[in-house]
Amino acid sequence: MNEEIVLVNDEGKPIGTAPKLAAHTANTPLHLAFSCYLFNKKGQFLLTQRALSKKVWPGVWTNSVCGHPAPNEDIKAAIRRRAQYELGLPDVKDLRPILENYRYKTPPYNGIIENEICPVFVGAVDSEPAPNPDEVEAYKWASWDEVDSLIAKDPEAYSYWFKDQLKQLHGLLDPIYSRVGR
Repeated sequence: MNEEIVLVNDEGKPIGTAPKLAAHTANTPLHLAFSCYLFNKKGQFLLTQRALSKKVWPGVWTNSVCGHPAPNEDIKAAIRRRAQYELGLPDVKDLRPILENYRYKTPPYNGIIENEICPVFVGAVDSEPAPNPDEVEAYKWASWDEVDSLIAKDPEAYSYWFKDQLKQLHGLLDPIYSRVGR
């Protein structure tokens, strides 16, 4: 599949498109993405490990689902599409933005730099993931309170954007996570 990403200017306005895989290099142009944190009925957060075969950040643990909206695709629709494709989760609900203006640029990782305007969402699911092995190596559910201790044990095992987003999410998600999906 030859996916296209949406290139954006510093204000987040679309300025064109580019092939997803070809655009992710040491000089990745600024583009639109999303991150989503999914919770189950128990209030547990879904962490995913990226497939070892991924070009960008293979094998690292990260938030539930992240990706890129297609040209002219609504971000919530893109989240649901990727959750279905990557995790076999057809029931993502209660999607809401929590960091609407999140932007980051990673240090080089295997010669690739991520450079994204990446709104962050939370949502809920009722079903158990059935991961696509081309996308997800493994997954685990954890309480939101456990996340920092998991990362502290092996910080390099987690994606840059996940660790960076957590700095802002703890204050925002703490009062929300236990209500998501209930």
